[in-house]
Amino acid sequence: MAEIVVEVPDEVALLSLAAEWSDHWGAGDVVALSGDLGAGKTTFARGVLRARGWIEAVRSPTFSLVLTYPIQPPVAHLDLYRVRSAEGLGLEDLLETHLILVEWPDRLGGFLEVDSLWRIHIEFAPQGRRVTLNSPALDES
Repeated sequence: MAEIVVEVPDEVALLSLAAEWSDHWGAGDVVALSGDLGAGKTTFARGVLRARGWIEAVRSPTFSLVLTYPIQPPVAHLDLYRVRSAEGLGLEDLLETHLILVEWPDRLGGFLEVDSLWRIHIEFAPQGRRVTLNSPALDES
């Protein structure tokens, strides 16, 4: 599996990186966003949504669990921090039609086996954040 590692100094750079990488994703892709609390997962999701034309607020779906954005393709943003499993959330109904951004993807279970999975890990670094992207799809490019 190919890996890309990028150091970003601030939130603006993280938003820009998210916008750049989002060009590669479409309906049916699952972007698994992992990292500690406060690492920048929601900020990354905000960068993806802004790049795709969403101009309204982007907040973490911590309490609603799933927020959908009616853009093209539609985007579903999930935050699984408060659940043990994604079972029963209707993710399978969104898989073919939406770009899916998932915070706390360790609770996805079998959905981590999809062919179109992009793993992004955001961690604190001495000068900002270190963002790692892993995906079998990178091997094909």
